[in-house]
Amino acid sequence: MKPRKKILMLVENVPAPADRRVWNEAMTLRDQGYQISIISPKGTSKHGESYSLIENIHIYRYSLPAIEQKYLAYPVEYSVAMLMTFFLSLKVWRRHGFDIIHAANPPDMFFLIGLFYRIFGKKFVFDQHDLSPELFRVKFAHGIKPLYRLLLFLEKCSYQTAHLIITSNLSQKQFALQRGHSQPDKVYVVRNGPNLGQIKLVTPEPDLKRGFSYLLAYVGLMDVQDGVEYCVYALHELVYRRGRRDVSLVLIGDGGRLARLKALAHELKLDEYINFTGLLPTEDVVRYLTVADVGLIPDPRNGVNEYCTMIKTMEYMALGKPIVAFDLLETRFSAGDAALYATPNLVDDFACQIETLLDHEGLRRQLGDTGRKSVVESLCWEETSKNLILAYEKLVPFQSSLIRRNYVYSEKSR
Repeated sequence: MKPRKKILMLVENVPAPADRRVWNEAMTLRDQGYQISIISPKGTSKHGESYSLIENIHIYRYSLPAIEQKYLAYPVEYSVAMLMTFFLSLKVWRRHGFDIIHAANPPDMFFLIGLFYRIFGKKFVFDQHDLSPELFRVKFAHGIKPLYRLLLFLEKCSYQTAHLIITSNLSQKQFALQRGHSQPDKVYVVRNGPNLGQIKLVTPEPDLKRGFSYLLAYVGLMDVQDGVEYCVYALHELVYRRGRRDVSLVLIGDGGRLARLKALAHELKLDEYINFTGLLPTEDVVRYLTVADVGLIPDPRNGVNEYCTMIKTMEYMALGKPIVAFDLLETRFSAGDAALYATPNLVDDFACQIETLLDHEGLRRQLGDTGRKSVVESLCWEETSKNLILAYEKLVPFQSSLIRRNYVYSEKSR
């Protein structure tokens, strides 16, 4: 009997296992019989070890430099990340071995590592989380056109190098087909979805509301494209212009805008109304969301968010929380009737939709129940991961048939 296949997963923007999509994928593939190793950067407050073995998954981490100058930060960061990832891939190859490289973007440069290992018969999977060229335009409003064209080239190289392409929604699949000229039969949509084994209500802790009647919650990254400042401005509208002193906001996560968001909250005299928790483990995120009254999705229309599926959307829904979001294509596809939608990028309308939910408990319950039902029936990771399994069945047919034979044998032996 041939040995089971081994996968090396690469992620750069979030340390493992904090990236919930990558971790869900790793756990699913491990459960399908693959041996999994992951290379990622180190975290600042957590996940700072160079090596960890978590849930029988090998995790190797490297340090990234801290550079304030944004036009220099990304070239240096990605250069260091590529060098360290390649170095650690050699270590993983020697210690554990791997047959497949599964690389999550950004950056769209891991195909270079994939090309190197193709010499040795390894396969390359491009797992597209973000549209990097569009993301560049958002982060650098006055970006240099040659750099944008370079990112388009790197994206195309990633598409063309990959034996298999995974996208998080149909919008991104269309980019792979049209802009990347990819073959349709090698592009699979694996939607972001919460793992219902991890995301479920716990015993409420009213103290997490810090004495306020209502709690608004945001979970996720806090960078320029995420629009978290809309949460802060909306809270200011509610507190100081509409006279609501019964509502507070918890912001769970980290990112390049965190310091600016804290300064903005102080400037708007919202310190007592906002709780910045930083990155939290899943169990603590669930504690806060259990007592939250409304989940916020402030991602604005900016040329990239329209094509992104936010995993926080389905996490709110999994816990039966009503949502307020800007009306974007993929956000509406995911949330459906579980949300109230504001005109994109208008703070007043965002605040208005929040207040509507705060004032109508029945509506909150209705939207929450609708969202929960949708997640359980179709949007949870237990359902969306089936496409990941199908994709790997095509990539590694022997491994899949071996898994099926072992599964049948184990079922008969019970």
